[in-house]
Amino acid sequence: MGVVVRSERIRAAINAGDLDGLVALFEDDYRNETPAHPSRGFTGAEQVRRNWTQILGSVADLRVELLRGTTDDDGAEWAEWSWSGTRADGGPMRMAGVTILGGPGERIGWARFYLEPIEQAGPTVTAAVDDVVGRG
Repeated sequence: MGVVVRSERIRAAINAGDLDGLVALFEDDYRNETPAHPSRGFTGAEQVRRNWTQILGSVADLRVELLRGTTDDDGAEWAEWSWSGTRADGGPMRMAGVTILGGPGERIGWARFYLEPIEQAGPTVTAAVDDVVGRG
């Protein structure tokens, strides 16, 4: 794994349930983009706090694993994640995907978020492709 200092700090704070430590990793004017769901993008560390207050309060056994990552020449980190835990309703919470993040200093100034819930049962690849191209 390449050097992914910011992502490793995120992993450690989440697994420790350290809300204040997690929020401190983000710039006050942090920008989050979720390209697959543009309406989910937001700005600000206070929204990070609101999101993680709900997540940590609802998924007490949350564990995140940093599967691999690297840092590009501009200092942006690319990290692959696996998240698991038990939701407040007793069901499994499983997510997987990638984050790309960076910023001018040690704190996180921006991120592109490609993390999605894992579908345990879903369409086949043929049905998914049919849906994407409008044949579904």
